[in-house]
Amino acid sequence: MPIIERRRAVTAQVGGVPIGSAHPIVVQSMTNTDTADVAATTEQVAALAAAGSELVRVTVNSDAAAAAVPEVAERLADRGVTVPIIGDFHYNGHLLLARHESLAATLAKYRINPGNVGARRRDENFRTIVDIAVAHDKPVRIGVNWGSLDKSLLTELMDENARRSTPFSARDVTLHAMVESAMRSAELAEEGGLAHDRIILSVKMSQVQDLVDVYRQLAPRSDHPLHLGLTEAGMGAKGIVASAAGLAILLQEGIGDTIRVSLTPAPGGDRAEEVRVAQQILQAMGLRSFMPQVTACPGCGRTTSTFFQEMAEKIQAYLHAQIPDWREHHPGVEEMRVAVMGCVVNGPGESKHANIGISLPGTFEEPKAPVYVDGKLSVTLKGDRIVDEFIEILEEYVGRTYPTPREPVTS
Repeated sequence: MPIIERRRAVTAQVGGVPIGSAHPIVVQSMTNTDTADVAATTEQVAALAAAGSELVRVTVNSDAAAAAVPEVAERLADRGVTVPIIGDFHYNGHLLLARHESLAATLAKYRINPGNVGARRRDENFRTIVDIAVAHDKPVRIGVNWGSLDKSLLTELMDENARRSTPFSARDVTLHAMVESAMRSAELAEEGGLAHDRIILSVKMSQVQDLVDVYRQLAPRSDHPLHLGLTEAGMGAKGIVASAAGLAILLQEGIGDTIRVSLTPAPGGDRAEEVRVAQQILQAMGLRSFMPQVTACPGCGRTTSTFFQEMAEKIQAYLHAQIPDWREHHPGVEEMRVAVMGCVVNGPGESKHANIGISLPGTFEEPKAPVYVDGKLSVTLKGDRIVDEFIEILEEYVGRTYPTPREPVTS
């Protein structure tokens, strides 16, 4: 894949995770539990971390939630979960951080919204949060959302626009106001003593084209690390496709240092799905590797049997099950490519281009399945144990190609 030249940004450290510059783009997520429910929040943070979320944000909207965060962090630490926890504050963050010293110390980062940091004395409340961040040496994400944009700033810019001989559209003024809110807030934070490399910016929209346009305006104006994501992506395929469409454009242009895919889960659905989608976006673009990828054909009239689909599903499930252990004992395996193809048309070619691939017999083809390893025909499988035998070959390949790191020799 072509190398994507990343926009230059300073590096912000969030709980030991570097964000910005040439560091890998960081995947983050957010819980949807009541943070005051310590047990439920602990479980969900742990599940998100296990799925690969490198930062996890929790809502802090009440004294009960603020008091719960240190206990959540303590329980996670007891379980060996060290993912940095970010506090999400709206309206009363200045009060909660001031009242709960342990909260301020525990969180790895504070996320604040300049549009609702305080209904009155906005700058004073903003500065209170900055003072606490400085005292605890915590980074701050200034997260501007179009749905809660500072109305006074928007009114100011709309009035200025109305006086122009050729006014801009309301959309253009709104995008400009988003960028101005982020930049003015960053400047105010630095005036309050927050270091330049302790600030992360975001200007999140809910529509793809708006998202692309606003970040294209922000990126040239700031060297702060940028957090990307649609603020409300939606449910299911709509949310996944919209997020992929918007983030891919910006990431291809080198814009973005950390991402979140804000999917609306089905009732009782798996919150970690947003982590897997974010990972897949980065991996599909060649920006990061998280787990081995399976190439499988979509099927056609040549593949009327569902065997190749069932095999592809089993191989994918096997990789998902093995990857936690493989990452630890076989570093580099996440870059492995596996092909499970259904007929002779593209099967051998795709199998040769993968690290390891199998070309299954299509309808009316001879019942044999050639296996290719690193581009060369290795063996031809037949019979009822094709899946099991291919998995055995796969395991042998992983062990041989991605050996377990040797322990350092101590004297």
